Amino acid sequence: MKWLNFGSTFGRNKQLLGLDIGSSAIKVVQMKEVNGKYFLQKFAMKPLEPEVIVDGTVMDAGRVVMVIKELLKETNIKLKQAAISVSGHSVIVKKISLPPMGDDELESEVKAAAEQYIPFDINEVNLDFHEFSPSDQPDGQTQMSLLLVAAKKDKVNEMTELVRGAGLIPMVLDIDAFAIENMYGVNYETANGDVVGLVNIGASVMNINILKDGNSLFTRDIAVGGSGYSEAIQRELGVTFEEAESIKKSHRAADSNAAAVAAVLDGVNAEVSSEIAKSIDYFKTTVAGGDLSKIVLSGGCAKVSGLAAQLSERMGLPVELANPFQNIDVSAVGLDEDSLADLAPMAAVGVGLAMRMNGDR
Repeated sequence: MKWLNFGSTFGRNKQLLGLDIGSSAIKVVQMKEVNGKYFLQKFAMKPLEPEVIVDGTVMDAGRVVMVIKELLKETNIKLKQAAISVSGHSVIVKKISLPPMGDDELESEVKAAAEQYIPFDINEVNLDFHEFSPSDQPDGQTQMSLLLVAAKKDKVNEMTELVRGAGLIPMVLDIDAFAIENMYGVNYETANGDVVGLVNIGASVMNINILKDGNSLFTRDIAVGGSGYSEAIQRELGVTFEEAESIKKSHRAADSNAAAVAAVLDGVNAEVSSEIAKSIDYFKTTVAGGDLSKIVLSGGCAKVSGLAAQLSERMGLPVELANPFQNIDVSAVGLDEDSLADLAPMAAVGVGLAMRMNGDR
């Protein structure tokens, strides 16, 4: 799925830098595509202090800009045009149906329809849409099926100012869930009729995107993320947030605290699994033939100890970690296989963004 919310067609089909600005870390990904094959050229990430971006809101723009500049310098990235993404409460994704009409009418009709579905002033959002092909529409061509996306302008402006502050040019705005979808489409085969749940767990937001035959049928952003693990560890063990983050990532603590850490992780895993299950169960009630074949986890918390196993048991489905480098040549970046495997789930959004080209829609 590809979206273009701002930018121009100047330099159409030119390579873009994937810039993933998350609440806990910033990732940069540069790739090139040759005859349908992708080559990873640059990949790096830097953590952010917990007070820099809180619940998706940028509290210290200067620090974010500085970290982006540091990443660009350390990786010697010269590419200036970037693709970025947003998620959370500032973004609305809705599937709608309209009577068949020509392109000249469509844009105005979509805007009119959007006013019914978007809980924001229509003048305060950037609006875009994707029209499904007739073969993708469950009811043939009697109705046009569209996926409507709205992102609040203040959030978009906040993100673009960060990018410009770092000396980059924002060209494409994506949605985290759709960036993951792009990553999945390049790296995984899709069997006919397959329904797959893509779950990306960031520090403050979890993105759920359910695909059938590679097309998005359902998306939801939930204000649950990795910070919940750290806060629970901090609260239960009486450690600093930084120490809690370290324990969460390493799954290790002093021997005397090992059982307590395991209990905390197990409890938060149950909460996260419950939120995922509720969204998937809701999806099943709205879509015929919506039984999932598997769930693919990505994001900084995908590897939290016990999460995949608990989610698999809860849903009765196989759960696997995303590998955004599975079908990508990574030989140029000089990272060993173990290092890439460790970083892979956190690179999923950045890889999806780096697959974008200027002029995409």
